[in-house]
Parts: sequence; C-alpha cells; structure tokens
Amino acid sequence: MFGGNRVGVLRTVREHVEHIPTGADGGRRPRGLLEVLGAVITALSLVYIVLTFPITIWGCGRIIQEYERAVIFRLGRLIKGRVKGPGLFWIIPWLDEIQTVDLRTVCIDIEPQQVLTADSVSLEVDAVLFYRVVEPVLWMTQVHDGPQVIRLLAQTSLRAAVGSHSLSQIITQRRSMAQKIEEAIKAASRPWGIQVQRVELKGLALPVDLLRCMALEAETQRHARAKLICAQAELGASLALKQAASSLSPIALQLRYLQSLSSVHSSTSIIVTAVPMEIIRKFMSKNT
Repeated sequence: MFGGNRVGVLRTVREHVEHIPTGADGGRRPRGLLEVLGAVITALSLVYIVLTFPITIWGCGRIIQEYERAVIFRLGRLIKGRVKGPGLFWIIPWLDEIQTVDLRTVCIDIEPQQVLTADSVSLEVDAVLFYRVVEPVLWMTQVHDGPQVIRLLAQTSLRAAVGSHSLSQIITQRRSMAQKIEEAIKAASRPWGIQVQRVELKGLALPVDLLRCMALEAETQRHARAKLICAQAELGASLALKQAASSLSPIALQLRYLQSLSSVHSSTSIIVTAVPMEIIRKFMSKNT
C-alpha cells in the first residue's frame, strides 16, 4: 500500500515538472522563484502525507452535499479543472483553501424603492429576484460578496425600468416590465456565472392624495356608466311601450288604463286624476 502511494506521489511531482511552460525555442522557460517554491512545497506535502499515512489521511478528506460545489485554491491559486463535489474528495489541508458554493435557487427580496415615473408620479415599488449559480469558479473569482452585488444591481435596474414608464403603463404592463428588468440583470451578471430565473414586481405604494384622486375618478366613471345604462333602458322601455300601445284596441287600452289605476297602492302619496277616454282618443287622432 505504501509503495503504491509513493508511486502516485512521484507521478504527481513529475506532472508538476512536465507542466512548466516552454519557450519558442523548445527549451523550458524559467519560472518564477515563488512558482518553483510552491511546486516544491506541494510535492513535499504529498510525500509527507504518504509517509504519515493513515494519520494525516483523516485531515485530507472533505465531504460536501449534492447541491454544493467546492472551489479549491492551492497556495492562493485556483486549481485548474472542474470544481469538486458532490461527495468525497481529497485536499492538502495546510495548502488548500476551500470555498463552497451553493447551487440552489436563491430568492432576494428587493427593498421598496422610491421612484419618479415618466409622468412625474412618485411611488414606491418592490420586487423579488430568483437566481442560481451555474459557474462556481466565476462566482468565486469574478465578484466579491455576490448576493449584495446582485441585490444592488436589482435595485438600480428596478429604478431604471420604472422611471422610464408612466403610471398607467406600470399598472397595466407589470409582467412586461418584470421581463425587461430580468433581461437587464441577465446582461449585467452574465460574467459572474449566475442564471437569473425570474423577476416579479410585488407591489406599488402610491401617495394618499393620488389614491384619493384615482378613487374619485373611478367613482365618476362608474356613475357615468350607470346613468348611460339607465338612459338606454328607459329608451328601450319607451319604444316597447309605444309599440305595445299601437297594437292595442280601444277596449284593450281602456282595460289597461283601469288596470294601471288599480295597481297604484293606496298608501303611496300619488294623486290620480281620471281622464275620459274621449279626450285621449282626440289627442291620439290628432297625432295620427
């Protein structure tokens, strides 16, 4: 067992030596002193791990969850190749620094932003942002304090999108505005290795005076529609009565007249005056 591990260590040292960059003339280009020193320290560390096996092996193993990935920095430099995980992997404890990245979807609550719309209306608008990390290496090396940066980017994108629309457009086109904000965040965060999944506007807080004016406007419109409906109904009823009266005979008209008188309730404050049918017929003959 120890023999096999020593062979593996020697193979690792040989790979470090073979990966020294070469110049245009085919000879090996001299590396910096610190790079050579780092390669020597790494090789000695591997030899030490093998010689002290199995004591040091317990400190070399790491386990991460299925939804996590590990980005490893050895002597401050990123180890080439894909990230580690999930499951068990091996490191050099005193040389490697592990940064764990969560690949699950993250929800950011964007705080209410005071925005002035295109038609000079001041309102507060808030939203939620859903994103997930798809490139852990870029997420660790290209941005510092990623969640805070994404939050600030979402806030500025939200203010810019709302400020370029009028109040009526914001109320009636909320989904299209959310898509524009999502596209803006995607374009800005593409080099950071994340995937923006969804942006949703939560609510709009309007000033009290503006809410009162909007309520008054809506009430006025409802009253206007109600009066229009009543007028149309009265017009239809009058036309129907005219058509019905033209088809009644004099006897039927007299009976209808008496029936209308009998339908008047005695408790109502209505004064009923009987008019002879001869007078009504005289007026009807003049109209015809």
